[in-house]
Amino acid sequence: MTTLIAGVGMIPFAKPGASAPYDEMGEEAIRLALEDAGIGFDFVEQAYAGYVYGDSTSGQRVVYRAGMTGIPIVNVNNNCSSGSTALFLARQAVESGMADCVLAVGFEQMNPGALGQVFTDRPSPLGEFDAVTEDLIGDSDLPMTLKYFGGAGKAHMERYGTRLETFASIRAKASRHAARNPLSVFRKEMSVDDVMNAQTIWPGVMTRPMACPPTCGAAAALVVSEEFARRNGLDATVCIRAQAMTTDRPNSLESGDMIEVVGADLTRRAVQKVYEAAGVGPEDVDVIELHDCFAQNELITYEGLGLCGEGESEKFVLDGDNTYGGKYVTNPSGGLLSKGHPLGATGLAQCYELTQQLRERAEDRQVEGARLALQHNLGLGGAAVVTLYEQV
Repeated sequence: MTTLIAGVGMIPFAKPGASAPYDEMGEEAIRLALEDAGIGFDFVEQAYAGYVYGDSTSGQRVVYRAGMTGIPIVNVNNNCSSGSTALFLARQAVESGMADCVLAVGFEQMNPGALGQVFTDRPSPLGEFDAVTEDLIGDSDLPMTLKYFGGAGKAHMERYGTRLETFASIRAKASRHAARNPLSVFRKEMSVDDVMNAQTIWPGVMTRPMACPPTCGAAAALVVSEEFARRNGLDATVCIRAQAMTTDRPNSLESGDMIEVVGADLTRRAVQKVYEAAGVGPEDVDVIELHDCFAQNELITYEGLGLCGEGESEKFVLDGDNTYGGKYVTNPSGGLLSKGHPLGATGLAQCYELTQQLRERAEDRQVEGARLALQHNLGLGGAAVVTLYEQV
């Protein structure tokens, strides 16, 4: 059964302390998605709510503001891939025939500073990953997320000779894209030199702009069946052509490779499932929103998605194949690095951007002739969700 994205909504992301409360943000994203689809909340049969930093049933708090109609509401926490996991479940509900119109909403009200463990009186879900990371890169006072992705970038540098300037180029590219996006938090353009000369947080490995900051925000999507869209006269421009979610195998912890610790295998397996299901290859994709929580992860993900060969990411960047005029436009929204990364909202913000691209409504960010769009959303601990959208 074909599943369609009938409506999307996203609010401008904001720095911690500068946003509305999570329930107001979530409600606004839902309202925008319903307006975009041109239907009322009474049409929604199920809802999946993605978030990380919130108490149980925060999804109900958000969805109830849009309507209390007694529908099933499922709260989804899959770390940074929570939003796209909500989308994955919404798509499954429609594709299975259990529902015709399902809401996926993601939101996050974050605190400033590096991510940390909330419940310190019990085992951390990432405990084994933390231990492996400490063994591979040594003990330091850096926050764990920096150790993860900085360590993966360092491994790539040591293995392939990748230069720090290449990561800076990725960050500069993100700023150029974000300058065209009114929903992005950070819209000031940065040069490679600006990124290189910024505060160093890991000498020789990372400067501060290479790490995405915590932000607050919300986004939503309405997933519907083809028959529902036809019956109600909804926009049927964008369908989900294929989608896959993967979790870790033993290799993530046993490989002795930081690139694998941060989910490279999850990405490879998920995208391969998507390519096989859709009968396409990476060369067929026009525009991509990928999980650039760090510039280092964007570079690693180029290879994981098959955009270039193993060890070829630096050439890919230097050739300009990751931006307008190259082979692929990656993160036209500005990505997590510039748009911001409110964890539960990120996957659905990616869906919003790619839906606008395929509808040819992305204005200054429009990728000319975009017909196939690829989304990659990663959460450590772990899950990766890859979605292929098609202009119908």
